[in-house]
Amino acid sequence: MDYQILQAKSELLRRMSADDFARLRPHLASVFLELRAPMETAGQKIEAVYFLESGLASVVARTSAATEAEVGIIGFEGMTGSALVMGDDQANFDCYVQSTCEALRMEAARFVEALEDSPTLRPFLLRYVQYFHVQTSYTASINARQSLEVRLARWLLMCSDRTVGDRLMITHEFLSIMLGVRRPGVTVGLQMIESYGYIRARRGEITIRDRDGLIKLARDSYGPPETQYRRLIGDLGSKHPARQERPLA
Repeated sequence: MDYQILQAKSELLRRMSADDFARLRPHLASVFLELRAPMETAGQKIEAVYFLESGLASVVARTSAATEAEVGIIGFEGMTGSALVMGDDQANFDCYVQSTCEALRMEAARFVEALEDSPTLRPFLLRYVQYFHVQTSYTASINARQSLEVRLARWLLMCSDRTVGDRLMITHEFLSIMLGVRRPGVTVGLQMIESYGYIRARRGEITIRDRDGLIKLARDSYGPPETQYRRLIGDLGSKHPARQERPLA
């Protein structure tokens, strides 16, 4: 296998075939993206695809100029531009940086050419698109039926899966936008979870102290989409040995 595939921080690049990786590699450019940097805008043509290497991106549904809520999270396990894989060139939702990102950027036109040239690239990436559909479907169901504490626990676990270390740099205001609730509700919810000893919350920062406790609190709202990622792609999670044991550059 191409040694550079093993070095890749993006799980999708790392797991695709050597031929497909070689097809994409000349067109990948390293970028650093600041908080709130836009990746896609709903209703507009997709200009580029991003394979995240670190940080987090939020896929956000906007119902009005002042109302938005997160419907999906993307980290090093995924990519933007799912619509291109499905044959569309337009974004259905906004997608922007939730936590500063390192990513590999590829022009949409080059990416579409690679999809058309390769007999294996699109089928492989469709497996990721299927997983992401499962994730967003669960998010919609959970947001409609579960308490804020459960939703917060699930969200913290999902971010933890995509973050090296136990600290998440996030404000209560941004969390309220992501979960579609008022900021005071987020503050109260975090205080309750902190009282259980599962997290430590500070201004702009949340430290996970008891991951198993969060899993217990999240109940069955966390787990099924992650199981589908493992089935379709491979292991998910920054703490998993498969990620930690990759060769160092």
